[in-house]
Amino acid sequence: CATIEAEIMALDPADRAEFLEGYGISTVARDRIIRACYDALGLISFLTAGEPEVRAWTIPRDTHAVDAAGKIHSDLARGFIRAETVAFEDLKAAGSMREAKAAGKVRLEPKQYVVKDGDILNIKFNV
Repeated sequence: CATIEAEIMALDPADRAEFLEGYGISTVARDRIIRACYDALGLISFLTAGEPEVRAWTIPRDTHAVDAAGKIHSDLARGFIRAETVAFEDLKAAGSMREAKAAGKVRLEPKQYVVKDGDILNIKFNV
């Protein structure tokens, strides 16, 4: 089983998706194990996106936006104003941040906002 999984992971993404679909498998075991561990530990991920990189951050479930900002850098928590927030699936469907904003999918959230798994945050702050 591990050998097959390793061979699947060695395929390029398009071939991997076709292979998995052919066998009626939606995700590889690695992804299911990671999700199960996150769930068991009460963790979620949020994303930040900028010019140089897109990054995932791991935080405990039910974390407030200001505390998520502090995970990135303490100055972001100290000077937190609000979080510009969009769900990953909404951004993916829109195709771009500009289109997500035009569709009303981007929200301005306060410090007390509870970050959801897959949220993309753009922290507005002033220090």
